[in-house]
Amino acid sequence: MKVEIEKLSEEQIEKRGIKSWSIWEKEVSRFDWYYDFTEECYLLEGKVIVETREGEKAEFGKGDFVTFPKGLSCVWDIKEAVKKHYKFK
Repeated sequence: MKVEIEKLSEEQIEKRGIKSWSIWEKEVSRFDWYYDFTEECYLLEGKVIVETREGEKAEFGKGDFVTFPKGLSCVWDIKEAVKKHYKFK
């Protein structure tokens, strides 16, 4: 399972309605996470490294649009406090 990281234009952000999505915030920390649903998120602040069970690492931060697939088990390692818009599919 792969974490997808993209850069979106302001037009794409507007078209997807991302600014109306819920906001989640978290301080610097490290924790295990499992995705029951696909999650799409857009980082407003922060820096994160996510490591999957397969040992793959994805690093992302402010301005990145990230998709986490349903069924993904990973470890979140938040290096700088996170603030993000998110939506489950």
